[in-house]
Amino acid sequence: MSSKIIAGRYELLEKIGDGGMAVVYKARCRLLNRYVAVKILKPEFVNDAKFLENFRKESHAAASLSHPNIVNVYDVGKEGNINYIVMELVTGKPLSEIIKEEAPMDYKRVVALTRQIALGLSVAHKHNIIHRDVKPHNILVTEEGVAKITDFGIAKAVKTTTIVDQTAEAIMGSVHYFSPEQARGGYVDEKSDIYSLGIVMYEMLTGKVPFDGDNPVGVALKHINEEMIPPSALVGGIPPRIEQIVMKATNKIQSARFATADEMIKELDNIEFVTRIVGNSSLHGWDPNTGNDGKTPDKDSAGTDSQEDTGKKKNKKKMILLFSIVALLLIAGFVAAGFATGILGGSSVEVPDLRGMTLEKAEAALNKVDLKIAEGDLVFSSKYDLGEVVSSNPANGSQVKRNSTVVVNICKGAEAGTVPNLVGKKLSEAKDLIEKYGFKLGNVETEVSSEPKDTVTAQSPEGGDETTPGDYINVTVSDGTGKEEVAVPYLIGKDVEVAKQLIKDAGFVVGEVAYGDSNEYDLGQVIKQQYDSGFMLAKGSSIDIKVCGGSGPSVISFDISYDDAKSEVFYLTVVVSDSDGTRTPISREQRHKSDGSGTVEVEGVGTGTVTVLFDDVVVLTKKVEF
Repeated sequence: MSSKIIAGRYELLEKIGDGGMAVVYKARCRLLNRYVAVKILKPEFVNDAKFLENFRKESHAAASLSHPNIVNVYDVGKEGNINYIVMELVTGKPLSEIIKEEAPMDYKRVVALTRQIALGLSVAHKHNIIHRDVKPHNILVTEEGVAKITDFGIAKAVKTTTIVDQTAEAIMGSVHYFSPEQARGGYVDEKSDIYSLGIVMYEMLTGKVPFDGDNPVGVALKHINEEMIPPSALVGGIPPRIEQIVMKATNKIQSARFATADEMIKELDNIEFVTRIVGNSSLHGWDPNTGNDGKTPDKDSAGTDSQEDTGKKKNKKKMILLFSIVALLLIAGFVAAGFATGILGGSSVEVPDLRGMTLEKAEAALNKVDLKIAEGDLVFSSKYDLGEVVSSNPANGSQVKRNSTVVVNICKGAEAGTVPNLVGKKLSEAKDLIEKYGFKLGNVETEVSSEPKDTVTAQSPEGGDETTPGDYINVTVSDGTGKEEVAVPYLIGKDVEVAKQLIKDAGFVVGEVAYGDSNEYDLGQVIKQQYDSGFMLAKGSSIDIKVCGGSGPSVISFDISYDDAKSEVFYLTVVVSDSDGTRTPISREQRHKSDGSGTVEVEGVGTGTVTVLFDDVVVLTKKVEF
C-alpha cells in the first residue's frame, strides 16, 4: 500500500475504515511530513455527475470550517477517477463504539458530548452548511474526550438522492437517525440536524435507538408516524430535564424543535448551571423532608447537640427554599414548552393554499400551521411549472386537525412527453418509470462498469428532454464487473513518441501534451507524467504528459468571421497563451465588418489557447497545437 501515492503527495499507508460510500486510509503527507486521513469515494459513485458536483461543492465548503468539534478538512481533489478528501487524523473511537461498550451512559457525559456536537453543528449552520447525516458513526471521540463531527461533504451529496435509491447498507447506517422530513424526502434545514442529534442523545442515554425495524423504509415510516417512547421508560434514573431536551429536539414538527443549535446548547448549559448550584437534587428525586436524595440521615446514638440540630434545620430550610425556586422555574419552562409545541392545544387549522409552491416551500408553509406533508402523484399541468404543487388533499381552505398530513400532487411537465431521468436506477425500476410516463423501453445495451449490475448508466433521449408519447427510450446498463486496473508505465526521460506508444500499449489514452523547459532532460523527452509509474489506473483513462522544449515555435493561421462584430468599424485583438506565457500579437487593429472575414497568423509552442476579441468582447476561444 505504501507505493500508492495520491496527487504526488499523500502516501497511503493502511486502510482504517470502510463505509457505504468511501474507504478511509491512514496516510502521510510528504509535503508537510504529517499523518492525515484520506477518504476515497467508492467507484460506484464516480460516474454520478450530480453526486460528484455536490460532493465537491460541499467538501470545499466543509474545508472552510475550523472548530475543535469538527474534523478539519485539509484538501479536496480528484486524480484520474479517484475523488478524495484529506482530513485531520483523529486518534480515538467513533461514538458508535463507545455507545456499544458503555451505554446506557452517565447523563453528565451525555450532556458533555451532546454539547460539543451541538457546538460543531452551530458553526456549520452559521456557514449555511447542513450536515444531514448526524449519527454516532460520524462522530469521533478523541482519547481526551473531545467529540469531533466528520463527513460533512459526503452527507449532503448522498442526500440529494432519495432514500430508496441508496444501498441497504448505506440506508441502515443512517435511517435510524433521519428526521421525519428527511424520511419523506422533504425540506431539510438545521433543525433536521438537531433532530438527529436528539436521537444520538437518546441512544447514549438508553443504549437503543427509538425506532427500529427489519427494513429501512419501515424505520423511516416510524419516524414519520409513530410516537417516541420516552427514554425514562427504558432506563431508570434519567433526569426529567434531560429527557425534556431529548423530546423537544426530536419533535416531529420542525418548528417545535430547538430553533438553533445554540438554543439547545443554552438548555444543556442550564442543566450544568443548576447542578452546580443545588447538585443532582435538581435533576433526581431530592427529598426536601430529609434534606438529601431521599435517604434518612443516620441518628447519633449518643444524641445530638441542640445547636448542631438547629443548624441542620436552618440548612434544610434554605435547601427547601432554593429547591422550590428552581422547581418553579423548571415547571414554568415545561409549561412554556408545552404551549410552544402545541401539546396544550389540539384545535383544528386551515390548510393553506400550496399551489405553485415547490415541495420545500409547501412543507415549510404546512409546518407553520402544525401540519405534515406527503407526496402524492406526479401530474401534467400547463398552469404550473415542473416540480410545483398542482393540488392538495385536503384542498386549500379545508379545516383539519393539527398534526394531520396533507398530500400534495406535483407537476411533472406542461404536457405528456417529458422523459424521466433513469440514470442510477435499476433496469426494472427504469422500465416501470418509462411505462408510467407513457413511453416504451427500446434497446438495452450493456457496458463494462463498476456500477451495480443492471444499473442504468446512460439513456437516450436524456432525462428532461421532450419527445412524443409512445416513443422508445434506449438505455445502457452496467455489467457490474468494473473496469480493469493496470499499472501506469514509467515515462520520464522517454522520447515523446515512445511515451505515447507506451501509454497506448498499457491500455490508456494519451491526454494533454504540454511543453516546458528542463535542465535535466533533452529536447523532446518527457519531464513530467500525470500519474506516478506503478499507480493502478482504470484502463481507458487518459494520461497527461509534459515534454521538454517541444518542437520549437511554429506558426499557425486560421480565418476569423466578422459576423459577430456589432459595428461596421471595430477593433480586433488576439491573445495567445502557451508554454511561453501569454502575449497579444494583435492589439486593437481596426477592421471592417463588410470585409466578411480575415486571416490571422499566430506563433507559439506546444499546446496553447487563442482568444479573439471584437471591441474588447470575447467572440472566440480556440485550443490549438503549435
